[in-house]
Amino acid sequence: MADLTTHLGRLTLKNPLIAAPAEHMIHDGGVRAAIAAGAGAVVVKSTNESTAARAQLCAAEYVALNDRWEVVDWGPQADPATMILSRSGLHPLSFDAWLAACVEQDRAARDADCLLVPSLILADLDQAVQMARAVQQAGFRVLEFNIGTPYAREAAPGAVSTETAADRVALLTRTICAAVDIPVWIKLTGQTSDVPDLARAARDAGAEAVIVAGRLLGLLPDLETQAPVIGTSGGFGGFWNLPLTCHWLALCRAALGPGPNLIGINGITNGPDVARALLAGASAVGMASAVMLRGFGVIGDSLDWLDGYCTRKECSVAQLVGRAADARRTFADMPDLDAHWTRFVPPEST
Repeated sequence: MADLTTHLGRLTLKNPLIAAPAEHMIHDGGVRAAIAAGAGAVVVKSTNESTAARAQLCAAEYVALNDRWEVVDWGPQADPATMILSRSGLHPLSFDAWLAACVEQDRAARDADCLLVPSLILADLDQAVQMARAVQQAGFRVLEFNIGTPYAREAAPGAVSTETAADRVALLTRTICAAVDIPVWIKLTGQTSDVPDLARAARDAGAEAVIVAGRLLGLLPDLETQAPVIGTSGGFGGFWNLPLTCHWLALCRAALGPGPNLIGINGITNGPDVARALLAGASAVGMASAVMLRGFGVIGDSLDWLDGYCTRKECSVAQLVGRAADARRTFADMPDLDAHWTRFVPPEST
């Protein structure tokens, strides 16, 4: 077997595949299924103090879409290229009940050499600080702090946050990191023109890893009803997002340097996608929608493929990280191809 271990700041994971948070991580069975499937880390569905954010789960909606924007059946038979449009909500338990459940799940994770990651999402900063301290006091080894949800403009005021300014990201990160001694992972939004700027701000303020980057919002009109599918805008994700994720990862690696401080998320549906995100600069890779859609077997299948790939290439996961990012050149550095462009336009165009 290949060496799949990877590093994120002070932490070492047995493999780079992180079972990222979504509705399939609400119940205890989902968390334990992700652990049993072999994930290197499991992030529990996020929480905060907002009653409105928890209530939003009761109105959540999800559709799977094919490449013609048609709704298709949800389930393990879904094509890996299936896309998801959804509106979501936070964990339905109170913070105290959520934390107690996480403590029990952490015992199972430790037995499987898996890192359990509690996830807080920003509403009120003072409340977030108190919750972060409670997470550390409960014995957890790391904290995810999500300031990049796509839903802030659509949710009830004060329920969640989408932070797009570097100075604000720095302030939030510095405040949470000062409150705890455990590593903090900052989850950033993709709804910005400069993800690397946000990543640098988070790293410089104390984050040991930054998660690049949260889903985008989209709206899909239904041609029959002439109303929006799911009734409103929603978080939109799928295989198509992988090149965007890899682009941001490569630019973040250039901005932050080659340290083990990037987690790629969005567009990762299988083992080859995990490898591509690693090559783009991620030291670990989050997978959520593919597992929620097709089941926990996606985790094991992806790890098996990654093991075979590393074996075939005679390299470890750590040796994959950033190879494509470091080989990336700007447009100005590319060689002259003369009239190559003429091969890609209709004949009557030339």
